[in-house]
Amino acid sequence: MTKAVHLKVNGQVHDVSVESGTMLLYVLRDQLGLHGPKFGCGLSQCGACTIHLDGQAVRSCVLPVEAAEGHAITTLEGLGTIDHPDPLQQAFIDEQAVQCGYCINGMIMSAKALLNTNTHPTRDDIKQALDGNLCRCGTHMRIVRAIERASKAGAAA
Repeated sequence: MTKAVHLKVNGQVHDVSVESGTMLLYVLRDQLGLHGPKFGCGLSQCGACTIHLDGQAVRSCVLPVEAAEGHAITTLEGLGTIDHPDPLQQAFIDEQAVQCGYCINGMIMSAKALLNTNTHPTRDDIKQALDGNLCRCGTHMRIVRAIERASKAGAAA
């Protein structure tokens, strides 16, 4: 059954028509053209689909779109722009923390949620915040350094 859903994504309001039970990830990518969140496992285990819902990092691959209605949704695209990246995004660039890039959406969104609640995390805090994000390329140490750099630069929102 198709229904209309009212979403606020990256500060903009969108009315979308979806089948009941459609996961938010598919609406973000297929209807709104936002490709930061990625489909990885579809089971909330890899983190590639991470977005913020009212500032909290959540997995959009298992979140029915109806559950996001009435909440502020932020995707990677909502953090900064190519010309003016968020300080955390800039730190990832400066540390060359991206190899294939598939996990980076989840890494950045999880790190941003951490920095929004803990502006000066320890290395252990960072590792714990990223524990549910999988990276097969092995850039973990660069990712941790990028988050430490962003913390020093005051990357909390």
